Amino acid sequence: MQFNSNSNNNGQKFGLALGKENYKLMLIGMGIILLGFILMAGGGSDDPNVFDESVFSFTRITLAPIVVLFGFGFEIYAIMKKPKDSETDNNK
Repeated sequence: MQFNSNSNNNGQKFGLALGKENYKLMLIGMGIILLGFILMAGGGSDDPNVFDESVFSFTRITLAPIVVLFGFGFEIYAIMKKPKDSETDNNK
């Protein structure tokens, strides 16, 4: 008797919750979010007695949060996107 961990007693195979394309899109979304956080970082002053105005730059205050929000929106799209029919047919 052969035991297959990806199938149940009725011969039905279980696969991943999302398709391969969904996982690729999720990785891209995570990269976009990471890019947004990188844009927010840095620019501190070496001397704690000196205030650095670069904290209020356009990149940190406006652009980086927009990039992060776009990344989260892209993640939602990646999760909600239906896999193609051919991809689900290959798993049967």
